[in-house]
Amino acid sequence: MTDHLTIVDHPLVQHKLTLMRKRATSTSEFRRLLREISQLLAYEVTRNLPLDTRVIETPLMEMDAPQLAGKKMALVSILRAGNGLLDGVLELIPSARVGFVGLYRDEETLQPVQYYFKVPESLEDRLVIAVDPMLATGNSSVAAIDLLKQAGAKDIRFLCLLAAPEGVARMKEAHPDVQIVTASLDSHLNEKGYIVPGLGDAGDRMFGTK
Repeated sequence: MTDHLTIVDHPLVQHKLTLMRKRATSTSEFRRLLREISQLLAYEVTRNLPLDTRVIETPLMEMDAPQLAGKKMALVSILRAGNGLLDGVLELIPSARVGFVGLYRDEETLQPVQYYFKVPESLEDRLVIAVDPMLATGNSSVAAIDLLKQAGAKDIRFLCLLAAPEGVARMKEAHPDVQIVTASLDSHLNEKGYIVPGLGDAGDRMFGTK
């Protein structure tokens, strides 16, 4: 763990990730595992949320009890694969506000092109958690964080299932203030920009499109 990168090595996270990596894992099983692992990762990415207290009554007495402070957090899915992580985190934090960033890669320039952007208001007052299963080259992730900062976000964390060293370095260079939380830092990117050993294309495996 560094200030910039946290690898969640909890045994349940690592076991479920192994099942997701397997070529034989079905689409429905992949989706279920992604939802489960996203909830486990959410514990880590929300570890330092601010708390205040309020007076409540238990069946036995009145007490000062901790509760989350400040505005509701914002979860921002980087489309389309981000929705797989989003669903699980939302089950854990149902009060969160939700936004979406749509980017595709221009095949000639290899640069991300924005096609959709809709986020909650007052991002400057919220913890913003951007979610995308794969941090590969980092180009799309950096572009998404650029857009979130332009929209006012100041406290941003990035949650992914797998990261490549190239993507982590790119994010650190562009956004050193954004902490990355992931289940694994894999070996490298191949010539097509896929994470190795990885698990293939997360979107295709999640939606059964390949």
